[in-house]
Parts: sequence; structure tokens; C-alpha cells
Amino acid sequence: MDLSNRTTRRVAALVGAAATAALLVPLAGAAQATPGPAPAVTAHVVAAAKATAPGFLGAADLPPAPGTSWTAGPVTAGMPEWTPFCLEGVLPAKGGATWHRAFNTDLDTWAVQVSVTAPSTGAARRLAAAGERDAAGCAADWLRATPGGTASWADYGRVAAGDGAHVYGVHTSVPDSEPGAHLIGVGRDGRTVTFVQWARMGDLTDAPVTAFKGTTAKAVHRLH
Repeated sequence: MDLSNRTTRRVAALVGAAATAALLVPLAGAAQATPGPAPAVTAHVVAAAKATAPGFLGAADLPPAPGTSWTAGPVTAGMPEWTPFCLEGVLPAKGGATWHRAFNTDLDTWAVQVSVTAPSTGAARRLAAAGERDAAGCAADWLRATPGGTASWADYGRVAAGDGAHVYGVHTSVPDSEPGAHLIGVGRDGRTVTFVQWARMGDLTDAPVTAFKGTTAKAVHRLH
């Protein structure tokens, strides 16, 4: 992913794991996270390259980042280098074609979108349901794996877009480290499921929930 070395070093120092530079692992307690597969050529990458990528968010579609602006990476076949936090149990998907796009700012705010075109509508429905279930249970799962940590979550409700979307919030913190706030959107339109994650240092009290719900709706509308 195209994050600067400066940003990588800063986040690694704050949370104790270089993986957080891509915001695809928790901003706190990243040492407990399991990295996703390396971006090698896999069946998913080959399938995605042969298929047509769904539409993706642009930098202007993300919640405003005060004091900085968003930069969007390219739409790329396959998974990001690190699996998005809270979605390690469902991504990479076992079937279909996968693409991703990473977003970053000059400050401590990142985002990523992963979209999967499943083999069937039923498979897509199951993938979206699994993503919602893992997002809802993420704080509890993280606490069990992170002695001394604290975490909370929020269900921000459904979003009217495509065949449905849902937004969740997860906050994580470990002693002597900056806390991390994550917003997670899961949505589906037909056979395509999209996962959008936003995160920055801090907690959920000032997270841009309303704007992120709009971002999630746009992500689903852009799929086709």
C-alpha cells in the first residue's frame, strides 16, 4: 500500500505494530492481529484480473478529515496487504473475485474499501451477514485476545442502499498507547459485497458517523 514511511513509523511507535500503517489491523493492540495474506498471485487475484472490477469510492466520498485531505490509491485486484480489522474471519472471501482500494491522509486517519463479487447472490448474502456478525462481535473478540486492553462498540444501524448495508463502530485501547476508533460499513448489491473501514486515533465520541453512513451508501450505490 502507498503509505509514507513517515506515517508508518509514527503509527508503529504509537501502537507497537507496523501493521497499523495500512489501517488494516487495530490501531491499538496490533500485536495480537493476524496479518492477511501477502499480495502474491493467487486464484483470487487471477479471478479478479479476468473480471470487471465493481465501482469504488473516490477520495471525495470519504468523511472530511479536518486539517488535511484524502488521497486514494488505485483499485487493485486481490486483498490489501493486511486484512481489515474486525473482518479477519470473513476476508479474504473463499469464492468470487476481490478488489481493494486504500485511502490515507497526512494525519492519523486512514480508510480502506474491499469489494467481493461472489459466485452467487446466496453466497454474497452469506458473506455480508458474516461481515456484520464479525463487526458486531469484534470488540468482545479483541478483548479476549488482548489482556489489559479496553474496547467498546456501537451499532449505528442500517443504511438504505442496494440490498442493504449496516454500520458499526469499534473502539480499542491498550495502556500507554493512543486509542483507536474504527467505523465499519458492510453492504451488498446483488452478488457484490463491499466492506468500508475508516479509522483514526481517538474514540467514537467524535467519529463522523453520519458522514460515514453516507460514505457507506455511496460505496454500495457505486458497485454497479
